[in-house]
Amino acid sequence: MKLFHGSNVDIDSISLAMCRPYKDFGRGFYLTDIEEQAERMAVRVSRIYGGTPVVNSYEIEDDFRNIPDLRIKDFGVRTTEEWAKFVMNNRSRAFTDEKSDLCNKDNKYDIVIGSVADDNMALLFRQYENEIIDFDTLLKGMIYKKTSSQYSFHTIKSIKLLRKVAD
Repeated sequence: MKLFHGSNVDIDSISLAMCRPYKDFGRGFYLTDIEEQAERMAVRVSRIYGGTPVVNSYEIEDDFRNIPDLRIKDFGVRTTEEWAKFVMNNRSRAFTDEKSDLCNKDNKYDIVIGSVADDNMALLFRQYENEIIDFDTLLKGMIYKKTSSQYSFHTIKSIKLLRKVAD
């Protein structure tokens, strides 16, 4: 399977220390199986931080889900209440129950797979937490505008499964 990472630099060696916390699925290296999505992210990142858009390509074995002792959380392509709470908890600086199955701040999952949350999500979270909107409204507002996917890699064990592909 081929996965893509949009950036403003060519990434030969993945460093989890360079990854930012409070992302959808926790601190990790994020990729997608949709090349166009990675291209859009590369443009966005280069606009924010400078540089030139770069789409880094990696391969992972198609059957990686069958590797023993690999902890994978796969939400599939649909957004659900579990997915929403998981994303909210990982993005929240105030959420501290790291042992909860509904977060990955402690990297209990090597790989997490699921939909991308919309960038306007913080406002929706505040509205939901303040009971201004209900859960269904929150969920509808969180869906990325086009079909999207993300694969996040959170441990060295999972990063070692990725092989850089020369373009």
